[in-house]
Amino acid sequence: MSTARGTVRTEPSHKRVRIFFGGQLIVDTDDALYVWEGPHYPQYYVPLDHVADGALDPSPTTKHSPSRGTASHFHVRANGTKALDAAWSYGDSPFPELRGRVRFEFDAMDAWFEEDEEIFVHPRDPSTRVQILPSSRRATVVVDGVVVAATDHPTLLFETGLRRRTYFSKLDVRMDLLTPTETSSRCPYKGTARYWTVNTPTGEHGDLAWSYPSPMRESEQIAGLVAFYDERVEVTVDGERQDRGETNSA
Repeated sequence: MSTARGTVRTEPSHKRVRIFFGGQLIVDTDDALYVWEGPHYPQYYVPLDHVADGALDPSPTTKHSPSRGTASHFHVRANGTKALDAAWSYGDSPFPELRGRVRFEFDAMDAWFEEDEEIFVHPRDPSTRVQILPSSRRATVVVDGVVVAATDHPTLLFETGLRRRTYFSKLDVRMDLLTPTETSSRCPYKGTARYWTVNTPTGEHGDLAWSYPSPMRESEQIAGLVAFYDERVEVTVDGERQDRGETNSA
């Protein structure tokens, strides 16, 4: 059952959640709670009594949230490793479902698992869906008047709350105009993206294109394909130029 008050919403996960830190398993629970502290994605709150003995060291730090109450912080320690103020609990929260639970800073931990699958960046929102569909539309990408990509068989990616992305086979991309960069980004649903700068006779456009070399299982259809920021190039699908709109994630 989902509950919501103000900007905070909670929902039971029903998944086994495990957290590793310092090379040790410090949380193993099937009673994790999704908590949307903001509108975009949830965090996990787990029962305090499902945390390994000695993993939490009380900290003098506190932080007040207008919606969730005052949080008491903990240092997280295991196997000689320590993460300062990397967990916190709202013991007097106006949300009774948060009391007796603790939230860990996601990136401060070594690894998180839902059942036996590792997750990255943040817990995956159960209401977010990624659909990847083959298409027979004619799609082109033009940069500085140069056709950089063109195909009659693009792959279209639809992700809840985000704009559609058009992916191209490298065989349909002017890879001679692309230079790899050191930039990367992570998505909990798609994996780790690598980027290219696009070079034309009249300009250099940094990190304009990206690809997921080894995407997550649910997004494996885009492995090795190339997409471009519609917001910064001229993308045409079936002769219709796509709205540039605002930039969102890759």
